[in-house]
Amino acid sequence: MPIYKVAVLGSGVMGSTIAAHLANAGIPSLLLDIVPPSLLPEEEAAGLTLESPKVRNRFAASNKAKLIKMNPAPLFVPEFADRIEVGNFEDDLARLKEVDWVIEVVVERLDIKIDLFKKVAQNVRPGTIVTSNTSGISLKSMTEGLPEEFTKTFFGTHFFNPPRYMKLFELIPGPNTDPAVIQEMEEFAERVLGKGVVYAKDTPNFIANRIGVFGLAATIREMQRSGLTIDEVDALTGPVMGRPKSASFRTVDMVGLDTFVHVANNVGDNVPEEKEFFVMPDFIHTMIKNGWLGDKSKQGFYKKVKTAEGKEVLVLDPNTMEYVPKKKVKFACLDKAKNAGGLKDKIKTLVNGKDPGAEFAWNVLKEVLLYAAHLAPQIADDITALDAGMKLGFNWEMGPFETWDALGVKATADRIVAEGGTLPVIVEKLLAEGKDSFYQKTESGDTLYYTEGEYKEKVVSPYSFSLKKAHKQGKKIFGNSGASLVDMGDGVACLEFHSPNNSIGGDIMNMIHKSLEEVEKNYLGMVIGSQGKNFAVGANLMLIMMEAEEGNWDDLDLMVREFQRGTMALKYAKKPVVAAPFGMTLGGGTEICLHSHAIQPAAETYMGLVELGVGLIPGGGGTKEMALRAMEGILPGVVVAPDYFFAKRFEVVAMAQVSTSAEMARKLGFLRASDRYSMNADHILLDAKARVIDLARDFRPIIPQKVKAAGPGVRAFLEMALYGMKEGRYISEYDAHLGKKLAYAMTGGDIPAGTLVDEQYLLDVEREAFLSLAGEPKTLDRIRYMLTKNKPLRN
Repeated sequence: MPIYKVAVLGSGVMGSTIAAHLANAGIPSLLLDIVPPSLLPEEEAAGLTLESPKVRNRFAASNKAKLIKMNPAPLFVPEFADRIEVGNFEDDLARLKEVDWVIEVVVERLDIKIDLFKKVAQNVRPGTIVTSNTSGISLKSMTEGLPEEFTKTFFGTHFFNPPRYMKLFELIPGPNTDPAVIQEMEEFAERVLGKGVVYAKDTPNFIANRIGVFGLAATIREMQRSGLTIDEVDALTGPVMGRPKSASFRTVDMVGLDTFVHVANNVGDNVPEEKEFFVMPDFIHTMIKNGWLGDKSKQGFYKKVKTAEGKEVLVLDPNTMEYVPKKKVKFACLDKAKNAGGLKDKIKTLVNGKDPGAEFAWNVLKEVLLYAAHLAPQIADDITALDAGMKLGFNWEMGPFETWDALGVKATADRIVAEGGTLPVIVEKLLAEGKDSFYQKTESGDTLYYTEGEYKEKVVSPYSFSLKKAHKQGKKIFGNSGASLVDMGDGVACLEFHSPNNSIGGDIMNMIHKSLEEVEKNYLGMVIGSQGKNFAVGANLMLIMMEAEEGNWDDLDLMVREFQRGTMALKYAKKPVVAAPFGMTLGGGTEICLHSHAIQPAAETYMGLVELGVGLIPGGGGTKEMALRAMEGILPGVVVAPDYFFAKRFEVVAMAQVSTSAEMARKLGFLRASDRYSMNADHILLDAKARVIDLARDFRPIIPQKVKAAGPGVRAFLEMALYGMKEGRYISEYDAHLGKKLAYAMTGGDIPAGTLVDEQYLLDVEREAFLSLAGEPKTLDRIRYMLTKNKPLRN
């Protein structure tokens, strides 16, 4: 059943942000909540009554309004809030007939949910999907007394908070759910909402919260036993253990201590034999009593305070309940683990050390591995669901069974037994059968997982493409240290970046030319993409700084020329080129996208020409392209001052604006109206491939055309804006100097307005401005600061 409109019942933080993410996906929604029991003073003063629609819809309307101010933003762009319509449970339940999916997101009380579902059942069309976003209440208990037909399309859909950013989507079938309906929702959630779908059984807290909250509770217990401090624990349970930077206590601060304790209590209340694992110590209850709930209350396990030097982060001492300065954490095991190879080596080194830090890390990790292995058959159909759940829901780099494999199943089991522990049945069975891992890799790159005494092939989404697997299958055409050309099949090749941080350098430029030559002979077109954390973080700043410091101006000039030559080769390629950016796509990464024939980004793509932050201007054709896009806004034959059109594009570059989403990138001028984005980042390569095939049907190479230079008048207009910002102390003197160089390049230098010029002329002016800035001391200071501090210097 297609889903075109959704009703969200409950407009609190979770309900409203689910509605926001539906809006991001292009799905309008009806956001409903209860009717307020009384008037606010301002409502009385305005002459409103309890019968006024504005009053009756107040809760939903006010929560919708909060979406615009939330940080991180739940909406791709603020305008998407218009896709959310508000109402209330008393007046608008009849409108449920308009929707294809109803999501319940009310308070976690079974009686309230059952009462609401009875009303919903009376108002929806037959076959309408109805789901609960409960974080752990039994679905079976919710369906009691509901019509049998209604229960066939009823199940659990658990979004993780915040819905826009957390990829996990737990699907929990009810006792009578039609499997076909569940499969339709899996497809919709993955493709339209961009989610990573994990099937869970109807057990308390499902998968991710069950294991994740157990792990956090075990961490707190072990901290109290060992006497370690909160900041020591977070140092040991962060990236070095394959966990996010927020580690343990910072994660709880982000989630909210009250939410964490509520989820923990849900297991204790519903699984009596596990209650002791989830009992919180006294200092946790004191924190809740004090209102120290984490980020939402401005203090939790950590607290930011203002000092004479700026801001300082303090950490709670649970023994005194006072906040103290963070200290430098020092454990030999931690230092060795940080310097170990990959994640497997880091974890092995960490837990096999001989100091208190290693003992702590092992004890916590051991508890989680045992719990997950013991629980697996109860909460999921196979081990892959547990691993995916923890990676997607808690941002672990390895799930529990992947961690068993990383440490060595037999070695880990032997150590547990030697310490007096008992092995879970699944571990005993695996070892008894002479097997030594939960996962295996085939020669072709497929993943097999252990289940019921055998290995089965892991199901892979038909919408995703693995470059790593393509390499294993011998699909690499050629490559160098910076990039490879890979055959994607169906006549499409992929230029894959794999330089350090995917920074754009000479190797990638060489591969652009070589790849285009190959594609123009033997392929329909080319995708530019990669897989990892970010698409590209810009040019090689270290090399630019070294050349400038040594005065190698000819070499630097050649480097910029080659970059420009590479991007222009993309623009005028004889076969279609589609860029597939994701994550951070900065500087040179954005310039490559701007010169592609189409862009197919992930929805979460953060694009920007950020060169002014390091004292330069875009030098790979980015300045030229933004000037051309400014002029595209002027219709042919229309005589109009181009000031406004240039001002918008100039501001984007001069302020080094970075989009907060692909949709925002469109507003900033990096994407065209014809560019589409993929909600699921795992899908961008195949979506980009499909775009190449579509373009190839009637593709014609771009024919170079001359354009009218904006000229000194527009430049003066832009410089006047810079002067105002400098006088208002919004920018520094050097920022204004950089802005003038940018204005000079964008408007075509010193030639008269309206002079017809080709793109090479604009590139030459751009390169001239770039090189003139590269040698300035304050620019070198900015580059040096960025390389050492990883943040811009405003000098």
